[in-house]
Amino acid sequence: MRIKIYHLLAGVICLLQDALRVYVTLLKILIPALLIVKGLELLGVIGWLGTVLAPLMSVLGLPEQLGVVWAAALFTNLYTAIAVFFQVVGETPLSVEQVTVLGALMLVGHSFPVEGAVAKRAGVPWWATLVLRVGGALLLAWLLHCFYAYFGLLQAPVELVWQPHLSTAPTLSSWAIAQLETIALIFVIILALIVLLKLLKRLGLERWIHLGLLPLLKLLGIGRSAANVTVIGFTLGLSYGAGLLIRDVQNGVLSKRDSTLALCFLGLCHSVIEDTLLILMLGADIAGILWARLLFAIIVTAMIARWPKTTVNNK
Repeated sequence: MRIKIYHLLAGVICLLQDALRVYVTLLKILIPALLIVKGLELLGVIGWLGTVLAPLMSVLGLPEQLGVVWAAALFTNLYTAIAVFFQVVGETPLSVEQVTVLGALMLVGHSFPVEGAVAKRAGVPWWATLVLRVGGALLLAWLLHCFYAYFGLLQAPVELVWQPHLSTAPTLSSWAIAQLETIALIFVIILALIVLLKLLKRLGLERWIHLGLLPLLKLLGIGRSAANVTVIGFTLGLSYGAGLLIRDVQNGVLSKRDSTLALCFLGLCHSVIEDTLLILMLGADIAGILWARLLFAIIVTAMIARWPKTTVNNK
C-alpha cells in the first residue's frame, strides 16, 4: 500500500515539475511582452498604427476607421479589438461581408508581440512571424473580399448578436489584476493539458489520435510527433500549443522542421473555439472565419513544407 502511495506521489510530483518547467518558460516570454505592449498602448502607438493601416482597409472593402480595430488586435488581443470595434463603428452600417473580412483579418493577425515572442522562443524568427501573420491576414481578407464581391454574397446589413456595455478605460491596477488572473489560469490549463496527454498515452488513445491526424499531418509536412501540440494549439490557442512544443523541442522529441511547420500552421489557424465564437458574436459568417481560414492555413503550410530545404530544414 505504501509503495503504491509512494509511486502515486512521485507521479504527481513529476507532473507538477513538468508543468512548472513549461509554465516558467512561458512566463519568461509573456511577462516582458505584456509589459511592452502596455507601454506601447499608453504611448499611443495603436492609434498611430491605425492611421497607417487605414488606407489598406479600403483595399479590403472596409471603412478606413476600422484600421484602428486591426491595430488594436495586432498589438493587444481580440477582446480589446472588439471593444474598439464597438467604439469606432457607432452608427456606421456594415454588411456581413465586411464583418467577416474584418474578422478574418483579426483572427490571423492578432497578439503579435506576445504570440510572436512565443514563436521566437520555439524557433520561428520575428520576420517570419510578421510575414506569416500580417501578410497572411491581409491575403486571406483580400481573397474573401474578392470572392464575396464577385459573387455578391453576404451583402445584407449585419445584425450584431451581442453588444457590450461600453465603460471607461480600465485603470493600470485593473489591467494588472486581469493579467495576473490570466497568468494564474495559464498554469492550471497547462497542468490539465499535461495530465490529459499522460492519460491519453496510458490508455493507448494517443496512438489512435495520431493515426487519425496522419493524412492531414502528411499534407502539412509535419511529423506524427507534433500531433498533440498541433491539436492543442489548434483548439485552445498558440501559447498553450507552443509552450508544450518548446518543451518537446528541448527534450529532443520534435525536430526543428516539425516545430517550425506546426507553428506556421498554428500561426494562421489557432484557438478555433474561443476566437471563432468571439468573431461570430459580431455577426460574421462562420464559413469565412473558420472553414476558409482552416483551408488557407492548410494550403499555406503545405506550400511552406515543400519550400527548398534551406528554408525549412531538419536541423
